[in-house]
Amino acid sequence: MTALTVRLPNSVHQKIKELAERDGISVNQFIASAAAEKMASVMTLDYLKSEANKGKRSDFEHYLSMVPNTPAPEGDERVQPVTR
Repeated sequence: MTALTVRLPNSVHQKIKELAERDGISVNQFIASAAAEKMASVMTLDYLKSEANKGKRSDFEHYLSMVPNTPAPEGDERVQPVTR
């Protein structure tokens, strides 16, 4: 495990202490969890962008052309927006 010094505004530190106490965990656990959540979020976005870049418009259009051109089933219709 690595030790890390982080400088926080007093107000942020105080709020972290309050939230950690409310959750029954240490400030270290709270910050480690917050960092892990942020890391997972960034990595997920990177993955999704990478996968999206592999897509081809021609593939999309091919599969879209396979969708039958029929009315939506009852109850699934598109609702027209109300204009005023």
